[in-house]
Formats: sequence, C-alpha cells, structure tokens
Amino acid sequence: SSKIASLEVQSADDVAISEDCLEFSLAKTISKIEEKLERGGLPDCLDDDVLPSAENEIGAETQIRLLKAKLRVMQEELDSVVCECRKKDDENQNLKSQLKDAGEEKARLQRTISVQQSQIGKYKMLSQEADKKNEGLQQEVIALNKVL
Repeated sequence: SSKIASLEVQSADDVAISEDCLEFSLAKTISKIEEKLERGGLPDCLDDDVLPSAENEIGAETQIRLLKAKLRVMQEELDSVVCECRKKDDENQNLKSQLKDAGEEKARLQRTISVQQSQIGKYKMLSQEADKKNEGLQQEVIALNKVL
C-alpha cells in the first residue's frame, strides 16, 4: 500500500481536487479493505460486480491480489487520463494565446484600416479640388486661345 500511496502522490500533485475529495486517500482505502478482510469478511462493496461471480469462490488473499491488480490498472488509466488532461490544458493555453494574438492583430489591422480610410477621404478631396482647378485652367486656356 505504501507503493500505491507513493504512486498516488506522484501522479496527483498537479491535479485539481475538489474539497470533498481532499480527505480521500487510496492507501487509507486499501488499508480499510485489508482490515475488514482480516476481521473475517469481505467488504460489502465487493458484491457490486468488482469481482465476477466465479471469482467470489476464490480465497480472500487471491481476491485481494486481484483487487490490487485491478487497482493498479485503474491507477494507470487514471495516470493516462491525467496526462491527457495536462496535454489538453497545454493545448488549450496555446490556443488561448493564439486567440489573444489574433485579437491584437485584428485590432492593429482595424486601426490601420481606419487610418487608410481617412487618408482615402483626404486624397479624394484633394483630387476633386485638383479636378476643379484643372477645369478652371482649361476654361482659361480656351478663353486665351480665342483671344489669340
């Protein structure tokens, strides 16, 4: 049970645990089951399909070994799920960072667009003024050509 407890500590250090589960200890649970077995009976929870019906006829020590083996498998599955959750958290953080960068880029591009649109308006006005001046100069050229 001390080996399992050390596995629990190693694998559960970085895992968020709800306050209800803070008192839960795998080693304590195993030792409670072992104590019940030593007192002369299997715990009540063994009837909930943890052990198939054919295995209920085997000895208590064999059942304990079987349960410990199942516990190790479940711990390995838990470790893999925890690892997968960490990977997903890392990926989530990466995507959040990319989203933040994209938002900043969008804001920068929108500022650039607004500056360029104001410049377009300014240049349109300058173009219209130049067109009016050009028309006036063309009229003056026509008048001077008539005079000549």
